[in-house]
Amino acid sequence: MFDETVGYIPPDYLDSYDGILARDAILALRRERQSKLFEPQVSQYRAAVQAVRDIQSNWFDFSAAVVKIGRAEELTAEQQQRLYQSLHAFCPWKKGPFQLFGIAIDAEWRSDWKWARILPHIRSLKNRRVADIGCHNGYFMLRMAHQEPACVIGFEPVAKHFWNFQLMQNIVRQEQLTFELLGVEHIHFYPSFFDTIFCLGILYHHQDPISLLGKMRQALAPQGEIVVDCQGIPGELPLALTPRQRYARSRGIWFLPTQSCLENWLARAGFTQIRCFFAQPLAVEEQRRTSWANIDSLEEFLHPDDKSLTVEGYPAPWRYYFTASK
Repeated sequence: MFDETVGYIPPDYLDSYDGILARDAILALRRERQSKLFEPQVSQYRAAVQAVRDIQSNWFDFSAAVVKIGRAEELTAEQQQRLYQSLHAFCPWKKGPFQLFGIAIDAEWRSDWKWARILPHIRSLKNRRVADIGCHNGYFMLRMAHQEPACVIGFEPVAKHFWNFQLMQNIVRQEQLTFELLGVEHIHFYPSFFDTIFCLGILYHHQDPISLLGKMRQALAPQGEIVVDCQGIPGELPLALTPRQRYARSRGIWFLPTQSCLENWLARAGFTQIRCFFAQPLAVEEQRRTSWANIDSLEEFLHPDDKSLTVEGYPAPWRYYFTASK
């Protein structure tokens, strides 16, 4: 499936669920997408993973805010330096926090805040088949692993994020976690398969969010649960903002719903038991510049004279969290 530069690959879940999934379509997409991993523009990330292939640990803690892998005393000074250089190659780190063998990584996003909000409101993940759509570097996958799911499949088409996750997977070797270089548009290859689907920070980046929600509903098992976190705007009416070009300096924003609009999207996609459990403005304490993400962040994306607006003059972002059932 890969060459020897990749490292640890977990047992293929397709072997366990042959006949349930669109196996041939998934395998074909894998072959097509995996060539991205060896393109010149991501060679520095592959090299960073290769440089620490000898480093492994049996110690980890995924139960708390900081995902911890390995203890500092397990490595020599030379290994510590190599690991630091490899981790630094992935800057800016956008999801976290992490601590690898004592090296603390403060990412741009306080992803632990998001998980702390979500966890009390969802069904236990124990023995469930889980999808993490847009899994990025795998922070949430590792947090999910603490609940002992049957499997977690991360959907993420970006090669850099694969290598970022693979660096950690080579160290800690979690058999139930699989990173697929697929997007949300491929979720229909998993008909009635997942017990829980996490769609965190995805919908507003797509041109047809209701259609994507419909595909995710098709991928849920009967009585399955979807967990949605979506950036949006304040307001009582069921409306969505479509920025003309950029929103908070980002080009990849298509629809920013109000809370009632997002609820209507879920309903029109066929979901039931729709419940919003969090609705607040996005705070600069949650998305900010750090030493591991030395980039412009939310503070720079807001209007300097009115923090209720973006630099373009649109309403500043809110976050809406929902659960819903098939």
